[in-house]
Amino acid sequence: MKSATAYRTISEVSTDLNVPQHVLRFWETKFPQIRPLKRGGGRRYYRPEDVELLRRIQALLYEDRYTIKGVQRLLKEGRMSDPTPPLPEDADEPGDSGGGPVTGETLDDGTEDGGLDDGPDYGAQPPLSAALRHEITIVVDELKSLRSVLSRLSEIGDKKS
Repeated sequence: MKSATAYRTISEVSTDLNVPQHVLRFWETKFPQIRPLKRGGGRRYYRPEDVELLRRIQALLYEDRYTIKGVQRLLKEGRMSDPTPPLPEDADEPGDSGGGPVTGETLDDGTEDGGLDDGPDYGAQPPLSAALRHEITIVVDELKSLRSVLSRLSEIGDKKS
């Protein structure tokens, strides 16, 4: 077992994070903050702080469902050290995480539901976080705006014909 301050190879980090090595190499191209030492033959050695950053990037991408651009923005703004990104201003309710698992609901018979269903639902998608819903809302608004511009341009073209 290596010490906590020891450098790790790409295969060790890959195994630790359960992420393929090619994904780690890809993340290096997208996040310049990840700078492993490269030795002869191109072998990579990750510092403990690189591994922690990779772990946080992995959580944001896979668990919090951020896009690469979203994580890049968080890194650029220096908000990566914050374990939970702030909710957008237009979140449904204060304290609403916007898509966490439903737990603690009271059922008709007065018992409390633990939030688990009776069996696996292989087609179910995880609920969207408030931040992701906010980004989707922005994109939808932009698309609606573009549609109205295209509609007006189409009307102008029809009048000229």
